[in-house]
Amino acid sequence: MAASTKRRSPLWARICVGVGAAVLVAGAGTLVTGQALIAKYSDAVTDNSLLDPIQPKAAEAAPPAEESTASIDGPVNMLLVGIDPRDEQTAPLADSIIVAHIPADRHTAYLFSMPRDLRVDIPAFEKSGTGADRTKINAAMAYGSRLGDGKYSAAQGFQLLASTVSGVTGIKKFDAGAIVNFGGFKKIVEAMGGVEMVIDMDVKSEHLKPDGSARDRIPSCQGHHRCSRPYTGVQKVYKKSAKPVHLKAWEALDYVRQRYGEGMTDYVRQRHQQQFIKAIAKQAMSRDVLTNPSKLLGVLDAAGGSLTVAPGSHTVLDWAMELKSLNIDDIVTVNLPGDGIFEGEYLGERFLPEVDGFFKAVREERVPAFLLDHPQFVNAEQE
Repeated sequence: MAASTKRRSPLWARICVGVGAAVLVAGAGTLVTGQALIAKYSDAVTDNSLLDPIQPKAAEAAPPAEESTASIDGPVNMLLVGIDPRDEQTAPLADSIIVAHIPADRHTAYLFSMPRDLRVDIPAFEKSGTGADRTKINAAMAYGSRLGDGKYSAAQGFQLLASTVSGVTGIKKFDAGAIVNFGGFKKIVEAMGGVEMVIDMDVKSEHLKPDGSARDRIPSCQGHHRCSRPYTGVQKVYKKSAKPVHLKAWEALDYVRQRYGEGMTDYVRQRHQQQFIKAIAKQAMSRDVLTNPSKLLGVLDAAGGSLTVAPGSHTVLDWAMELKSLNIDDIVTVNLPGDGIFEGEYLGERFLPEVDGFFKAVREERVPAFLLDHPQFVNAEQE
């Protein structure tokens, strides 16, 4: 191929950079950082235990490990989870749960989110010693992460969360997965010099003042985390803008966390997180990053401290090569409609019945046809 012919960068790279996996940055027809560099960073963040089933068949001998192959056939489903741990003594909660579905033809990709308050059945998990429960889905990672003696493992928690998401969607197995720590992810965005994204509505920060410092806590909510809205005083405001606005790292992460205030819901927050994925991916794949070795290495170094990737039975390079023909603009963000459950008090969220049809379309490789018949499922903001 002639050098002047434009080649697109791997979608897996873009999706992962969008949630923190900058280890896969590639472009211009080759892996610009080189296979050795990609291997160095991907090895540092890889942990395939994320994809272990929660109920292995103990009576059967474990099958031999499969050798990696560059051949990845059929549709692909990836589970991407963002966590925001308060400290090492607190169980991690799944703050953001996104599934990336890539059809077998590799012509496009679809991102859809699980609301953190979605009320679901969480299965029992022997490793963590937790029984079955019906509660909000973000608790699945916390339940599964328990190691005993006040210690927690996000990777083990991912296993129970993946099983729970499978129960909701009917997706039997995830082909790859990733966990990003939002605290560490801030360093990735800082290494890129911030991000440009459209602010699609006025948003007031529940957490921060205009200068980025934490808002004051209500006296009765100090020293514990039992209050759902513990803050008071002046707030940082993000004003609606039709054109992309440059956000510093702390501003971008604060903006996509918001779900309280006028017009705000968890479904709006999901939309903003999906928009952020696309925006940060474009920023990571820009010439400003890819042609600046210092900035690129800074992004990769930051990723190493905030990211865990499970590429499954393939390597990170296998995924990059398999999905190299897809473009960031081919990503479709999907809105799954739902409403609240109230039985004297708020119990969580539930999907509307038509969402089952979407999940069936995912399993049967009919997503484009489903979205043509249900255009309301496609987020209006498709950059």
